[in-house]
Amino acid sequence: MTHGFCIRYVIGLNKDFRKMLSENAEFKALSLKQIITAADGTRKILFTLEDGMVIETVVIPSDSSRNTVCVSSQVGCGMNCQFCYTGRMGLRRHLTAAEIVEQAVFARSLLTSEVGEITNVVFMGMGEPLHNIDNVIKAADIMVDDQGLHFSPRKITVSTSGLVPQLRRYLRESNCAIAVSLNATTDEVRNWIMPINRKYNIAVLLQTLKEELPFKNNYKVLFEYVMLAGVNDSIEDARRLADLVQGIPCKINLISFNPHSGSHFRPTSDEKMIEFRNYLAGAGRVVFMRPSRGDDQMAACGQLGKPGEIQAPMLRVPEKFRTATQVVV
Repeated sequence: MTHGFCIRYVIGLNKDFRKMLSENAEFKALSLKQIITAADGTRKILFTLEDGMVIETVVIPSDSSRNTVCVSSQVGCGMNCQFCYTGRMGLRRHLTAAEIVEQAVFARSLLTSEVGEITNVVFMGMGEPLHNIDNVIKAADIMVDDQGLHFSPRKITVSTSGLVPQLRRYLRESNCAIAVSLNATTDEVRNWIMPINRKYNIAVLLQTLKEELPFKNNYKVLFEYVMLAGVNDSIEDARRLADLVQGIPCKINLISFNPHSGSHFRPTSDEKMIEFRNYLAGAGRVVFMRPSRGDDQMAACGQLGKPGEIQAPMLRVPEKFRTATQVVV
């Protein structure tokens, strides 16, 4: 069922701003197509855009009164990360700032009564946010503005696979948080699982952070690390990771890989993830294990989207990792 949208139902907008919007703007960038609820309470919201394309937004409730909306920034994604289902789609188009902001607005209006106040926004849905940097910075500005959605900049996190020029611009222009999807400790592995690394390798990416962060006040990078069995989860990887991030104010999120159709990869066991985490913590790094949320309804990290008949290419698996990978059906 598709629903239209009325500005008077928006929660959390300044009253004068809401009046101005109702007189001067139409909220019609998104139409609600479907809400799917996973076993753990995670909601996946499917929106139809004006051109008929579909995007997915995820609302992740928490017992600790932290409720996060995960917004998409593109239809599909052009980065072709090998472990990500969205990457199979290729890039269809960028979302406008309105299409991005409305995802958060809709999440508030539809689900606040069910899950409580939406406290955090993460740009970790479909797409590479910094590939669409103009609209993402514009959307984030609206989300933090006193006359807009009034989120704290520290409660909004934009994720990137490592587009270095855009990362530098983002750190200079936005006060919102940044998450860097690292996922490997050598260029050999990252070149394979994240092809953007062939243009901006690990050293260039981390050097950019080291150069820009001194200009930020009390600012930490969140490094995301999706753990892939036999690929990037050895203690040697943990040692290299601890060394790589030295000197960068940061937290590390270890993320369980969420299998999907056609994937070569397998998730790292819980025991091995704990061993990896303990090594990093012992080396003095701030590290968390992020549990998978919504994976039974393809709402988890790396599971969004619907690839069509024409899909982005799977890249050749390096010889030494062929025994560690398999096709998951």
